[in-house]
Amino acid sequence: MIPVLVCAGIGLYAACRVVLEPETPRKLLYLSVLNFAVAGSIVLLVPDIMALFAAAAYFVGSTLESNAIASTWAGGVKRT
Repeated sequence: MIPVLVCAGIGLYAACRVVLEPETPRKLLYLSVLNFAVAGSIVLLVPDIMALFAAAAYFVGSTLESNAIASTWAGGVKRT
């Protein structure tokens, strides 16, 4: 139960920082930490092998989403 509480605490801290942080690059950093915490919590809370696959799918999807947000925020692809 302690690993779940640690993971939840880290996720809660990251969620608060995402909401309260004024700088966008730092928000994206804490959003990534929040995604790690959610994926870890899925694996720790659901006692099934499919939870591992669900957490992996969530992690990959959220990573792609974070990268898309960061790319858009940075100006996207420069075409000449």
